[in-house]
Amino acid sequence: MPRQQVTGERNWYALHTYSGYEDSVVFNLKQRIESLGVDDKIFDVIAPKEKKIKIRDGKRTVIEEKIFPGYVLVNMIVTDDSWYVVRNTPNVTGFVGSGTVPTPISGEEWKNIQKRMGVEEPKFKIDFKVSDLVRITDGPFKEYEGKVSEIDEEKGKIKVMVSIFGRETPVEIDSLQVKKL
Repeated sequence: MPRQQVTGERNWYALHTYSGYEDSVVFNLKQRIESLGVDDKIFDVIAPKEKKIKIRDGKRTVIEEKIFPGYVLVNMIVTDDSWYVVRNTPNVTGFVGSGTVPTPISGEEWKNIQKRMGVEEPKFKIDFKVSDLVRITDGPFKEYEGKVSEIDEEKGKIKVMVSIFGRETPVEIDSLQVKKL
């Protein structure tokens, strides 16, 4: 009696992995697919990542961050054989689903994941508006407080009016270097 619902359909499934081992699971599973000759049932394995902007040492850097830490996505046709190959890959703790039956990712969910992975340039998300009170958290004006006077969405910069020696002075800084009061 088969343990799986064998539909013969190719779908994306989510695997639980030990956090931090996603890339090694992808590598190991791809090697197992090749060496065990199941590339007619298991087609692709990914640990989805997206680009994000962070400030390091006062400079903007683009980093790749895992979208789902602790998960890997696999495109496959579920059979007892393919299930066994995936399930017995080192650091895979199981499929997402009920019991031993994997639940496929919906088409809509997959499209959303692809969108997040496919973004070429990370967008600036500026959660401020003109006249917001903010505190500068980084750079030469760290700990100064002021009012947002201008927002440049294109460059991800904002102008903050800061009181220096009793005089309102405009300071242009990165939007990631301030927080709302």
